[in-house]
Amino acid sequence: MAMKMSVQGERQRPLRLSNGGKQGVRTQFGALCWRRRGDEIQVLLVTSRRRKRWIIPKGWPQDRATPVKAAVTEAWEEAGVEGKAKATCLGIFSYDKTVTARQVAPCVVAIFPMRVKKLRRDFPEASQRKRKWFSLAKAATLVSEPELAAIIRRFDPANV
Repeated sequence: MAMKMSVQGERQRPLRLSNGGKQGVRTQFGALCWRRRGDEIQVLLVTSRRRKRWIIPKGWPQDRATPVKAAVTEAWEEAGVEGKAKATCLGIFSYDKTVTARQVAPCVVAIFPMRVKKLRRDFPEASQRKRKWFSLAKAATLVSEPELAAIIRRFDPANV
């Protein structure tokens, strides 16, 4: 399936998933949720459900939704975030998703910036995850994926 993503202002189109749906796709969309505190930019990380690693909210493509809309949905479900996302892709990172004890799925995640306006206490995965604000430098040291760490480290909301 060919997928076209917005880079630097190009308009996104909703995806139409082919037969196989989510199982046939190894692409995910994530939100780099951020806020400004004084002169500092902070990002919100959440824990993964199984291994409790620090990650960004991310998930599978959704039928008839743009990549950025899918990222916004994941930010709500996994972190209770309300805010405004930009359709400019900050970058892509890869990781191996553990599907079962014997199955690993290689994934790539396209990341979209989302300025957080509000955090809700009650959200779909509130009982399964922790969330916490970190400086860019600290967040970059906490995530496991080197490509994601680099994207976080160089993030500047003035450039999106």
